Amino acid sequence: MKIRLAASSDLPIINDIYNQAVRKRYCTADLDEITLEQRIKWFEGHHPDQYPIFVAIENEKVIGWICFSAYRAGRRALQSAAEVSYYIDEEHLQKGIGSQLMQFAINEAPKYQFKSLFAILLAANLASLKLLAKFGFERWGLMPHVADIDGEICDHLYYGRKI
Repeated sequence: MKIRLAASSDLPIINDIYNQAVRKRYCTADLDEITLEQRIKWFEGHHPDQYPIFVAIENEKVIGWICFSAYRAGRRALQSAAEVSYYIDEEHLQKGIGSQLMQFAINEAPKYQFKSLFAILLAANLASLKLLAKFGFERWGLMPHVADIDGEICDHLYYGRKI
């Protein structure tokens, strides 16, 4: 597997992988699938020199992705903190791809002057909780009972770590 900077040509598969998570529930707070047009706007907001998106490639196919996103965009006091988001194609789960992507992101973070990384997730996302713990993320915040996933209420969590 190799990891490289995402290109606009990767957007259809990036979006397909994300929408797999939407359909599963509890892997994202989105309840409706994201359109390709929405994904293009999202991509345009992730400048590769500031908030890059990286893809995991196996046999010339994107099988997962990870990105850095601004926390409270435009507030300079918070520019050294970045949200990290990651999604793996459902056919490639449990193969260590999430771990490889997370280690890559942690290694890359200093190049972008990030001093803290954090992930925002639903408490029911046990696979992400396990991955974050493996890489030294700790619970930094809890928003109890704020997410409504098809009538089931769950907590929204912030996990973070210093770089």
